[in-house]
Amino acid sequence: MNPGCTLIPVESTAPAPSRFRQSFRSSGFRYAIYALAIATAILIWLLAIRSPLGMDETGSYWQISAGFSAIWPRQFAELAFPAYSYILWFFTKFLGNSEMALRIPSLLAMLGAAWILYRAARELLDAETSLLATAIFCINPIVVFEAVDVRPYAFALLATNLAIFLLLRLRRSESQSVAALFGFLSAFIVYFHHLFAAVLPAFLLCFLLFKWRSGRRGWMQAGVALAVFCVSSLPLIPGLKYLFHTAHSHVYEAAPNFIQLLWTLAPGWLFPAFVMTALLAWAKAGARQGGLDWRRNSLLWASLGLIPVLILFGISRGTSIHMFAIRHRLVAVPGISLAWAVVISYLPWRWARPLFCAGLVAISAAYMLTSRNAGVHAFTWKYALQTAEKSAVVDHAPIVMCSPFVESDYAAMPVSDPTQSLLFAPITYYKLSERVIPLPAKFSSETTRVGSEFLRTAARKHERFLVVAYTGYPVSANTSFSTIDWFEKNTRGDYDAHWLGVFDEIGVVEFVPRGAAGKASH
Repeated sequence: MNPGCTLIPVESTAPAPSRFRQSFRSSGFRYAIYALAIATAILIWLLAIRSPLGMDETGSYWQISAGFSAIWPRQFAELAFPAYSYILWFFTKFLGNSEMALRIPSLLAMLGAAWILYRAARELLDAETSLLATAIFCINPIVVFEAVDVRPYAFALLATNLAIFLLLRLRRSESQSVAALFGFLSAFIVYFHHLFAAVLPAFLLCFLLFKWRSGRRGWMQAGVALAVFCVSSLPLIPGLKYLFHTAHSHVYEAAPNFIQLLWTLAPGWLFPAFVMTALLAWAKAGARQGGLDWRRNSLLWASLGLIPVLILFGISRGTSIHMFAIRHRLVAVPGISLAWAVVISYLPWRWARPLFCAGLVAISAAYMLTSRNAGVHAFTWKYALQTAEKSAVVDHAPIVMCSPFVESDYAAMPVSDPTQSLLFAPITYYKLSERVIPLPAKFSSETTRVGSEFLRTAARKHERFLVVAYTGYPVSANTSFSTIDWFEKNTRGDYDAHWLGVFDEIGVVEFVPRGAAGKASH
């Protein structure tokens, strides 16, 4: 080295991390993105919290409308054990009976379900993947709908997530009390809705995967869980027998197709996005060090997500009992959300995972906010009944009403007060002050018999009347439009028919006697 030379330090040629990457290397920054995504998804739940009650929601109100003592005698009118009805009745004592107040119990239950899902995921996954699973769960369209639905589904999902949490606890626990509580919660799920029993085979498979090498203590836990489950299920037997014997009378949908199955696994445009991400994650999984044990967890998440939805799909496709309604598929959402979160966690770039989460929630929220049905929960009888009430009170005109429930095609019509029957639950909440003549949903011999008798009386009195009927059943054979058409044909020459409007596919038609046009209300 030349002693006369001065050493000049050479700057490193390695590129410095960008501020973007530095930010995403901060766990606090990434967690803030997940928290914001989850909060945004929960706010989307609130869009429809003030919506009028839908048809099925008025059925929930009918269940509690006669007071606490009438809830149990009315249980067989619903397709679920009345556990939810008691909870709903309790909340109305403090919150009242407004539409928003009736939705609050489901909202609280869904918030609890989201929290328990995160806790369950933490039993096997890291915090970031657990937050991702929770965000995917919260923005799922079925969860968004059921979070404010005046129905038992949010509570059934809360019980399901609690059972999943205990199931994962049992993986490393030898406690008999945890096994007993798991058995109780597995039965308690069905207390809210019978069809959520579709998740029980998945629970059994996962339990066996966890305990098949545990020896005597593991089999003792299995025995305790099974015994508690069987004892806890005894009150469900009458309801399950009733559902089995009347299964054919509850069918209101067509058989499902495979597009509906794929939509359940990843709703709408999300399916190609999830698939592309999954392929990228699998291709790059080898570059990730310290990754999750795929073989240990994949069968677990696949079981919880696929088994329930495939059971519902298989029965609906293979039999005349079509039970693949969107809300019934809610039972598979926790497992599906966990499975997708695990897949996305294999992306080799840590910054990609929170960005995927933020993009998923942002695009889903934008779609829901710009949809023409934004803020609308379900089709409602409110506006049709309000129109009928406003017209009927002019001269106390009777109202002929077709039941909105398909079960009315297999049951006798109420003789005196229709509000005492679930089949006419909408007028329990949106009341009519004038006389109601009940008819089944589907045009039948009962329609002809009751309608002919009513028309003879109305013609003799020269009486104006209204007909209210739902005309939009997905299964065309169950439409009530034929009933309206029958009234128009059988009053031709004596009455003038005027359509007062169609509200959520519910038609309101006024029949005015010839020569009495002054009484009409247009």
